[in-house]
Amino acid sequence: MKFTLSWLKEHLDTDADAAAVADAMTMAGLEVEEVHDPIAALAPFTVARIVSAERHPNADRLQVCQVDTVDGRKEIVCGAPNARAGLTTIYAPIGAWVPGLQVTLVEKPVRGVVSHGMLCSAAELELAGDSDGILELADDLTVGTPAAGVFGAEPVIDFEVTPNRPDWLGVAGIARDLAAASLGQLKTPAVVPVPGAFPSPITVRIEAPEMCPAYSGRLIRGVKNGPSPEWLQHRLTAIGLRSINRLVDVTNLIAYDRCRPLHVYDAAKLVGGEIVVRAGQVAADTPEHAGGQHEHLIALDGKTYTADPAICMIADAAGERPIGLGGVMGGESTGCSDETVDVFVESGWFDPLVTAQTGRTLAISSDAQYRFARGVDPAFMVPGLELATRLILDLCGGEPSEVVTAGEALADPASFAFDPARVGQLTGLSLDEDRIAEILTRLGFEVERGAPWTVTPPSWRRDVEGAADLVEEVARIQGYDALPSTPLPDQGAPSRGVLNPRQARVRRARRALAAMGYAEAVTWSFTRQSTAALFGGGDERLLVENPIAAELDCMRPSVLPNLVQAAARNAARGHADAALFEIGPIYLDDSPTGQRTVIAGLVAPRSARHWGGGAEDALFGLKGDLMALLDELGAPTASLQLAQGQNRDWWHPGRSARLQLGPKNVMVEFGALHPRVLKALDADGPMLAFEIVLDAVPEPRGAKSKTRGPANLANLMPLTRDFAFVVEDGRAAGDLMRAVAGADKALIADLRVFDVYRGAGVPEGMKSVALEVVIQPAEATLTEAGIEALSAKIVAAGAKAGATLRA
Repeated sequence: MKFTLSWLKEHLDTDADAAAVADAMTMAGLEVEEVHDPIAALAPFTVARIVSAERHPNADRLQVCQVDTVDGRKEIVCGAPNARAGLTTIYAPIGAWVPGLQVTLVEKPVRGVVSHGMLCSAAELELAGDSDGILELADDLTVGTPAAGVFGAEPVIDFEVTPNRPDWLGVAGIARDLAAASLGQLKTPAVVPVPGAFPSPITVRIEAPEMCPAYSGRLIRGVKNGPSPEWLQHRLTAIGLRSINRLVDVTNLIAYDRCRPLHVYDAAKLVGGEIVVRAGQVAADTPEHAGGQHEHLIALDGKTYTADPAICMIADAAGERPIGLGGVMGGESTGCSDETVDVFVESGWFDPLVTAQTGRTLAISSDAQYRFARGVDPAFMVPGLELATRLILDLCGGEPSEVVTAGEALADPASFAFDPARVGQLTGLSLDEDRIAEILTRLGFEVERGAPWTVTPPSWRRDVEGAADLVEEVARIQGYDALPSTPLPDQGAPSRGVLNPRQARVRRARRALAAMGYAEAVTWSFTRQSTAALFGGGDERLLVENPIAAELDCMRPSVLPNLVQAAARNAARGHADAALFEIGPIYLDDSPTGQRTVIAGLVAPRSARHWGGGAEDALFGLKGDLMALLDELGAPTASLQLAQGQNRDWWHPGRSARLQLGPKNVMVEFGALHPRVLKALDADGPMLAFEIVLDAVPEPRGAKSKTRGPANLANLMPLTRDFAFVVEDGRAAGDLMRAVAGADKALIADLRVFDVYRGAGVPEGMKSVALEVVIQPAEATLTEAGIEALSAKIVAAGAKAGATLRA
C-alpha cells in the first residue's frame, strides 16, 4: 500500500514530515517498508531552454544544442528527435546521478564534440510520460526552476498491510490510526448523499447471497468521459497507478482513499436492464458446447477466464451473459471508454473467502480482489457509492438516478465486556481509564464505561473479537516503544535437556566432522527418480504423489547424490575443493521401516596443479577421517572387517570398500564414486565419499562418564622400529597392522604404513609392506634385549597373518 504525504494530509491535520509519519506508523504497528523521496532524487535537475540546435558534424542523428541552464549557457549533445530551438526542458549537470540510466554523468566527447550535460526524457527521470524524446515543458517556466517543483514531486510512503487490517488499505484508515496516536487531528470529510433525479432503469438481483450478501448501484446519465484532470492523474501516478480515464480513475481513487472498491459499466453496453449476481454456470449441451462447458469471460486485462460454480459472477440479459468477476474484475464487453455517455456504478460487498479463492483459482490479483479478500467495511457500501457519484458529477457532469440496493449488508460487530485493568495485566503499561477510553474512541470503538465496560467495535474492525484484541489496540497506539522492558523472573538454573543416545551420537558426529573441516549441507529428502535409480532407488513405491518440483519427485535412497550435486554447484561457482557432510534420513523399499538415518561425507579433492597429483592421498585421508569419526561414535573399530569388491555399482570397483561386522551388518561404504555416476550428475571427478548407516553402528557398552579421568602421560621417550613384511598382493595391509598391534598392547602405542613396494627382490604376486612401529615404554627404559624380544613378537605376529620379514 502506497500513499503520498499530501494525500494523507487531506485526512489528517498535521505538520509532520514523511520521516515523522513513518516513525509514528512503525510505533503504531504499521510495517513501513520504504519512504521514497523523489525530491532528493530530482535535486540536481533544473529547467533549461534550448537556444539553438544544429546537426552534429559527425553524426546525422545527433544535434549540438546551445542551452541556457542554471549554470549559464552550455553546449550539450542530444539525440532526441524533438530537440529544437526554443524548447523548454530539463537539464542534468555533469556529476548528476541519472536514476533512469543508473549512471553518473561525466564530461566526455560524443563523436568528437564534448557534451557539458544532458537534456532529459521522462524515463531518464523515472517519471510517467512519453519517453520518445526529451521532456517538453511550458514556455513560461523560468530557467533554473527545480524539477521537483515542476513535477510536484513529494514523498511516497510504502508499507505492508497485515491480512486482518483491511481498513489500512485506505488512506483514511491510516489517518485514523495516526490521529489516535496523537500525530494530528482527523479531518476526513463526511460523505454527503447525492439525491437521485429519477428511478434507476437498471435493477439488481442477487441469486448467490452466500457470495455477495449485498449489492448497490446507480445510473448516471449524460456524463462526459475523457482524460482526468492533472491533480487526479498525479495522485494515481505517484503511487504507481496508470491513469485511464475520469470514470475509471474515480473508482481507483476511492479504492485507495477509503478502501472501497467500485466498478463502472458502460450502461449502453448492458443488455436486459437488469444486473444479476450469481455463481458461475456450466453451459447447456449445445453444438457449440458439446457436453456442457464452464462459461468464459474476457476481462478488462484482455485475458479469458473460465468460471466454475465456486466463482461469483456479474451478469446481464436476465443473468445469461457474464459481464464481470464479482469483487475481482469487470468484463471487456461493458468497459467504459471516452465515448461512454451513461454509466452504471457498482458498489457491492463480496465474501472474502470466495473472492480470495477466485484469485487463487484464476491466478488473478487486482486492487479490488486484494481488498475484498481481506474484508472491506460493509457499512461503507452505499456511502462509497455516494462519494463516487459526487466525484463523477464534479469531473464528468451528468444526472444521477436513485440508488438501487439488493440484499442486506452484514450486521455490525457485537459488543462485549472489557475490563480496562487488563491493559496493565497484559502489557505492563500504566494507563488511566481516561487514556484507554480516549484511544479506543479515537479508533472508532463505542465505549460504555461501567463495571465492566461495554465496547462495540466499528464496522471496519471485524477482526476485534475480545478483550485481548482491545489491549493490543491500546498498546500499539500508545506506542510499542512505551512498553516497559521488564526482565522475566529468574527460573533458577536452566534445564540441561536430555538427549537420547541417537541424538547424542548425531551431535558428536556433527561436531567431529566440522572440526575436521567438513561443511554441513542441508538438502532435500527428495531427488529426481532417474538420479535415485543411479543409487539403487527409484522404486515406484517411493515416488511422491504431489512433488514440490519436477526434479524432486522421488524419496532419496542415499544422501550422496544430493552432496554430489551440491559440490558440483560449488565447483561451477569457483569453489571446487569441497568437503561436505550431511546427517539425515534415506528411504529404502527393502527396509522394515522404509527409513534409515545415515552420516554421509563427500570430498572433491582439487589440489593445486602438481605433477604428483594427490587423489590417492585424499582417499587415505578420507579413510582416516572416517575411522576417527567411528571412534568418536564409539564404534568397535578394532573388530571391523574391511571388504573390497562388494560395494554397490555407484562406487568405483577398484577404489572403494566397506566396513562391516560380519557380512550381515554392513556399517559403512566408502571410496571413490564411479565416473559413470558423476557424469550422469554433471559433476567433475574425482569425488570421494563415505556413508555410515547409523542404525548399524552398535551402541558402546557401558555409559560414558561425563567427566574425564586423570591423564596417563608417559614420562619416558618413545622409540620407533621399522619392519618390512612380504605378504600376498591381495591381502589388506590393515589385516597385517591388526596382527602386529596385538603383539604387545602394553608397549606398542601406534603403528603406520609408510611404504608399499612391488618389484625386483619381491616375488611375483607378493608385495612388501613397511610398517613403522611406535614403542612407548612405561615402567623403565627398554634394553637391547627387551627391544629384540619385542621385535621377535612382532615378527611372529606377522607370520600368523601370513607375512614374512623381508630379508
